[in-house]
Amino acid sequence: MNKLCIFCLLLMNFTAFSQQTKPALMPMPENINWQEGRFTVDTTFRVAITGKPNDRIYPNATRFLRRMTERTGLFIFEQGFVTPKDQNKQAPVLITVKRPGKLQLQEDESYQLTVGPKQVKISAETDLGAMRALETLAQMLSSDQQGYYFPAATITDAPRFAWRGLMLDAGRHFMPVDVVKRNLDGMAATKLNVLHWHLVDDQGFRVESKVYPKLQQLGSDGQYYTQVQIKDIVAYADDRGIRVVPEFDVPGHATAMIAAYPKLASDKNRKYGIERYFGIFDPTLDPTQDYTYQFLDSLFGEMATLFPDPYFHIGGDENNGKQWDQSADIQAYMKKNNIKNNRELQAAFNTRLLPILKKHGKIMMGWDEILQPGISKDIVIQSWRGKESLYQAAKDGYQGILSNGYYIDLVEPTDQLYLNDPIPAGADLTDAQKKKILGGEATMWSEHVTPETVDSRIWPRTAAIAERFWSLGSVNNVADMYDRMEQDQPVPGRSGANAHQEQRHVDASPGQRV
Repeated sequence: MNKLCIFCLLLMNFTAFSQQTKPALMPMPENINWQEGRFTVDTTFRVAITGKPNDRIYPNATRFLRRMTERTGLFIFEQGFVTPKDQNKQAPVLITVKRPGKLQLQEDESYQLTVGPKQVKISAETDLGAMRALETLAQMLSSDQQGYYFPAATITDAPRFAWRGLMLDAGRHFMPVDVVKRNLDGMAATKLNVLHWHLVDDQGFRVESKVYPKLQQLGSDGQYYTQVQIKDIVAYADDRGIRVVPEFDVPGHATAMIAAYPKLASDKNRKYGIERYFGIFDPTLDPTQDYTYQFLDSLFGEMATLFPDPYFHIGGDENNGKQWDQSADIQAYMKKNNIKNNRELQAAFNTRLLPILKKHGKIMMGWDEILQPGISKDIVIQSWRGKESLYQAAKDGYQGILSNGYYIDLVEPTDQLYLNDPIPAGADLTDAQKKKILGGEATMWSEHVTPETVDSRIWPRTAAIAERFWSLGSVNNVADMYDRMEQDQPVPGRSGANAHQEQRHVDASPGQRV
């Protein structure tokens, strides 16, 4: 072997080693400058926080310390809990926050992270940004024969989209509190910031109502969240910088509600019970009677006190209209009010709901079926049937989010999910229209999953979707995404749901990876 070949082999080995020593970050930060050197992690590891953060930063930093202990095996116990008293500016990890973050749309989540040989510094406008930085830092933990360390680097980072969500369906199959919480942990690890909680469907009404107790008594099979549990989960999400947006699906997918209160039904001549199978069913709320709106006013008012986020999802999807067509009273109402078809009738229903939600301090959002001519511009459209509805909504002045192409219950290849972009290059939208697209959500429908299997559908695929929502649009190398996901990182599958090991990215079919 000649000297040139030996040199090339040595260079290839050195390059491979250098690449392996760079942590596999996901989502990929906006800008990374890797440098020579390292910060050594040992038993003197401590965290200090200065500035004016929200109190949620302290338990978050404490959890970060616990994770470092678990992953390194080092006894980093002396500090115990990170508290407002920990303000030593010479601490190994110094976090500086300018102001308390508000858990609201468009809040600043940017951060700067600098790892030097003497100290790790995190600087952020809000504690939410600092929390995102801690997730990046956790992924940077590396090891070699010399021990554990963070490689030297300077990172500046901010999310591409403000709305980065996971929709969890607890209506069809109930998801216990521990399932919801461990997936919130996974969301935090991947910098998702909205839990869209689908709580009502034909198979169950999953929230305790003290105003209408028959909803859980007759509409849930005893599987529902108490109001105390709802508040606990909302607080758990807040602690991780995650908003909780509830969905109460109306006027369709309403069998469980009607089973409890048959007076709501469009067809009052039949008996109702919650559905045991999945599909699109006929029971639909009667949009022509005042009782329906009085009921929803009281119910939504009660639910508004449990969910502080200003956004409130009314569903609005898959109403087949059969009960409306078969009801003589509803047909007479439509004729009297010059309502030509069921689409216009549902638009009238949504129009009457708008002031009810506004009265309770809520902003209406729904699936793309609610986008009808004349509906107020201050609603949010969730596009599930295609990007065309999202783009048309933006052109018409509506805000929207994308879920079409992110249906993780379908077990589609991760690269297909990963390359699906809310605003792809070349999209026929003006800059002002692009600003109307807030982001997107992965959707975990539960027709064919249970609490025991749901995690394997969500993770690790959702980590790739989370990168699409957080990182620059130019970060789209599929092979690199798979390589980073393969590496041993503290992503939800390992730290929360145990799904990553079950769902290694092996070939699903020739030429296809899952």
